[in-house]
Amino acid sequence: MTVLAALLLLQAAASAQYRTDSLATRGDTTVLTLDDALRIALSENVSVKVADKEIERLKYAKKGTYAALFPQINATGSYQRTIKKQVMYMGGSDDGESGGGMSSMFSGIMEPIMYYIQQLYQGTGVPFVPYVAPETETQASSSNEGFEVGRWNTWSAGISASMPLVNAQLWESIKISGQQVELAVEKARESRLGMVSSVKNAYYGVLLAKEVFEVYKSVYENALENLQLIEKKYEVQKASELDLARAKTTFANAIPNVYNAETSIILGLWQLKAVIGMDLDENIDVAGSLEDYADKMFYDIHQADSVSLEGNSAMRQLELQAAQLASAVRLNSFAFIPTIAATFSYSYNAMANDFKFKQYQWTPYSFVGISLSIPIFTGTKRIWDIKQAKLQASELDLQKQNTERQLRIAVKQSVQSMETAMRTYNAAKDALDSAEKAYDIAAKSYDVGRSTLTDLDNAQLGLTQARLSVSQAIHSFITAKTGLEQTIGCDFLDDQGKVDLDGSYK
Repeated sequence: MTVLAALLLLQAAASAQYRTDSLATRGDTTVLTLDDALRIALSENVSVKVADKEIERLKYAKKGTYAALFPQINATGSYQRTIKKQVMYMGGSDDGESGGGMSSMFSGIMEPIMYYIQQLYQGTGVPFVPYVAPETETQASSSNEGFEVGRWNTWSAGISASMPLVNAQLWESIKISGQQVELAVEKARESRLGMVSSVKNAYYGVLLAKEVFEVYKSVYENALENLQLIEKKYEVQKASELDLARAKTTFANAIPNVYNAETSIILGLWQLKAVIGMDLDENIDVAGSLEDYADKMFYDIHQADSVSLEGNSAMRQLELQAAQLASAVRLNSFAFIPTIAATFSYSYNAMANDFKFKQYQWTPYSFVGISLSIPIFTGTKRIWDIKQAKLQASELDLQKQNTERQLRIAVKQSVQSMETAMRTYNAAKDALDSAEKAYDIAAKSYDVGRSTLTDLDNAQLGLTQARLSVSQAIHSFITAKTGLEQTIGCDFLDDQGKVDLDGSYK
């Protein structure tokens, strides 16, 4: 029964080992370095693509603002149907009195002319018919009735154009559009910096999971070797049944740790593929190990006191927003400045009482001019807009101060974590050297019967903890360094556009 149980445990362990080994040895697996992962993410990451499209959108908006400087040309057309024509009156007044109006004026002009003509006719023998003015009452009556003017249908078609000549608000709004593009570019940079940090952390997480797996795999192999050795001793009655039971228990406890470590690798690879934008069904693996980054853990920690936040994306965005608010104050102030625009219109007009278009007489009408608009009073709205923009600028100054304070704290926390990781690494390395020696001594002592299985298990546990501590210290340092690089805004591309993992902060 004991042998059967041991065989089942061995089979389960072999299955776990096979699954993990096959993960790294499949021929269709793509092995990625950190540079490869970052390059893929820079081209495939969704957040980066969205940020780039936002930049492109705001560039279009800026070009649309520039369009306001060019002439605005529109085609116009209209049709009017007269419901009631306008009535025009000529001559006398409404109370019926005559002697005024057009009739009186005409008589006053004609009488001296006719007198002069009569003088010319005297002595010629030609009869002369004197001018007689119309009846005053009749003329007055006719003028009081009035007459309708205009026609029933009015058609008009043409082109109108306008162009701003002096418009300070328009010029300032174009400047604000440019600032919005700059802000979008900085937000895209922030997205890229965050993406780089996410890729690094995911990559480092897979490396840590692989290190943990190697540790537990070593524990499993040692437990398996010890179980096989104790079984042989037990068969020749050189080991007790208690030792055999303990060996089986240690071996059985090692198997779940291997499975958990294997699952952590799989989940870590899924997370990495999701961050860099790869298909989740694609088989990938990561190159290198955490030990490759151990040499980069040592530097002068005090240089962090002089870290500048000029490259921090949040601070840059606040500065750009402050510039936008300053422009908004000027924009509202320019509302008091007069505007000048050039105008032009050319149209054809026709009036008729019917719909016989071929008989219409179309007459052109055109003009060109300059219009001046002087703002006088809008209910003090412009004044309150200026006050509101200034208040927003004050709020942004306070927000900028608080953000800088929080970023300084984040820098100190990252530096402190890095310093702690360095000290932990040094201590863990010393502990690892001692644990390896202790395990070797315990294993040899147990072989010759000078120590118990409990001593060997304790030595194995100390060695496991020391190995995990070394890997965890390296992982803590590089993740803290990644957070520090994101905070201070280290560029991740060099002058040639290649990925620079170390950035400007080392």
